[in-house]
Amino acid sequence: MIRILDIFFSLFGLIFAMPFLLILYIIGLFDTGSPIFTQVRVGRNKKPFTLVKFRTMKVDTASVASHLASSSSITRFGSFLRKTKLDELPQLWNVLKGEMSLVGPRPGLFNQEELTQARDAQNIYDARPGITGLSQVNEIDMSTPELLAKTDKQMLDGLNLTSYFKYILMTVTGSGSGDRVN
Repeated sequence: MIRILDIFFSLFGLIFAMPFLLILYIIGLFDTGSPIFTQVRVGRNKKPFTLVKFRTMKVDTASVASHLASSSSITRFGSFLRKTKLDELPQLWNVLKGEMSLVGPRPGLFNQEELTQARDAQNIYDARPGITGLSQVNEIDMSTPELLAKTDKQMLDGLNLTSYFKYILMTVTGSGSGDRVN
């Protein structure tokens, strides 16, 4: 049932938000010259997939987890996108393709070995990664891999339609701060 909701909401979201996405894309062109950011992430069953987001950092920023990046890398428009979580909208494409879910553990990078090990121990990779979830609404980020993996496990063990909608609603209404940057 959750996959059906993912398809419906991501397709509806992409169609409904298309004019808005285009405006953000054009503003991003003026901000960085390259408004779309893609990065290979760890997906379901630890298979790689290419995550799509709006770029919030300068083009030459190193490919590291957000908590390891410097805040000076974030552009003014990128700061707005992060605060409003609009940088995540292009991930609806990943959801539509079946690489992600709206709700699930945030996908990490392959170079985040501690996080990968902690998640492996909790069987987190049996699920699709998500745009939001329990960790995100409680501001638990990838800087605490053990806590993140345990919280992801707690979320997945209790995931049902009620919690699915709860995490989405909490995210849309501003719970959590998104990915932290030093």
